[in-house]
Amino acid sequence: MTDPVLLWFRQDLRLADQAALAAAASEGPVIPVYILDDEGPRQWEMGGASRWWLHHSLSRLDESLREKGSRLILRRGKSAEQLAQVAQEVGATRVHALHHYEPWWRNAEKAVARQLDLCLHDGGLLLPPGAVRTGTGSLYRIYTPFARAVMEHMPPAAPHPAPRRIDAPAKWPDSDSLVDWALLPARPNWAKGFDADWRPGEEGARHNVANFIDEAGDYPTARNLPSVEGTSRLSPHLHFGEVSPAYVWHRISSSRHDATIFLKELIWRDYAHVQICEFPTYGSANARDPFDALAWRDLREAGADFAAWKQGLTGYPIVDAGMRQLWTTGWMHNRVRMIAASFLIKHLLIDWRHGARWFWDTLVDADYANNSVNWQWVAGSGVDANLFTRIMAPLTQSEKFDAADYIREWVPELAGLSDEAIHDPDAHDGRPRDYPAKIIGHREGRERALAAYRRMKG
Repeated sequence: MTDPVLLWFRQDLRLADQAALAAAASEGPVIPVYILDDEGPRQWEMGGASRWWLHHSLSRLDESLREKGSRLILRRGKSAEQLAQVAQEVGATRVHALHHYEPWWRNAEKAVARQLDLCLHDGGLLLPPGAVRTGTGSLYRIYTPFARAVMEHMPPAAPHPAPRRIDAPAKWPDSDSLVDWALLPARPNWAKGFDADWRPGEEGARHNVANFIDEAGDYPTARNLPSVEGTSRLSPHLHFGEVSPAYVWHRISSSRHDATIFLKELIWRDYAHVQICEFPTYGSANARDPFDALAWRDLREAGADFAAWKQGLTGYPIVDAGMRQLWTTGWMHNRVRMIAASFLIKHLLIDWRHGARWFWDTLVDADYANNSVNWQWVAGSGVDANLFTRIMAPLTQSEKFDAADYIREWVPELAGLSDEAIHDPDAHDGRPRDYPAKIIGHREGRERALAAYRRMKG
């Protein structure tokens, strides 16, 4: 019997269209391994909501592997050390894995390659970073020309099915117990509302894709309407790699409607990963140096405001609805994410990094590239970003995008208000006693933000 090879799972928890699995299976017996590595990411170890998702996704993955005659080996610790240990136990010398582009994964890949024969494959993105470049040969920094260049290479290669069977080794190495990892919250169980909204795993991902196909034509309009939730809800499945972007592209393209706007969101995901390849510290450092001089409010002064934002008690119904949806379900509607982020950054003048860290802990789709690039886009500090001086008016946004029913769902103390009053209860003398007044006026917050920006500019 040939020596086994290792299959290193990370954010690619699927069997179909999995190039690393296909390559490993073609060589002989495969030992699939997932390592819970909290040491490599350091401050970017997975947040609580992501750990909830991971538990269920790993459980589904193990079930799928067992149906193919295999199983999932779980280890905890530094990736390179654990892979080397498993390899020594079973006599393996080769590891197959998909490329990942977060800085800690790139470091881990280098460490693994120093000890084992590491074979890396593409498949986490539509195109690997660097596949399209500017006329001067550099990486794109602006999204629009990047998207045009990527579109010239689309569609991606057709996705491959999962192998019918995965050969098992003569002897399996020891494995941790998933339950012993304690990824699920217990005291208290703040994730008890997640089950109603999510179905982690490859089967759940494909189910969501199938449900979205006929809705793709409405996406350009519906994606901005929180009350109808016209987004795909595929972001956590894509982050954990339960479905490949190529699979999503081909399935959604099969819609009888024009799905271009949605497909460009997949390209935005690629764009975000290109940025973290060029700027690995995108999650913690301003991409534009002038923003280092912006005088954010110290949390010793602004702590109460930050707490009110996190708890959905700002007095701005659309912001509060979004923050409560986030806490209850681990997810927030995309339009509301922008409104809530803009409110924290500009109305409250709180550093974008505090908001990004909160999202990192509470989102089931917390993704280093997307989260970092999106927050810096709102802050104006990103490579390609909105202007800081463009300040979203949350009350106007709420009415413009017809968020009344969304607010009723997530801020029940306002459920009895009319469509006209619910966006701004104070302006209509309709604020209930159990709902807080605005923690800052729109004009006051806007003027404070603009003054801070002018001082930054000198």
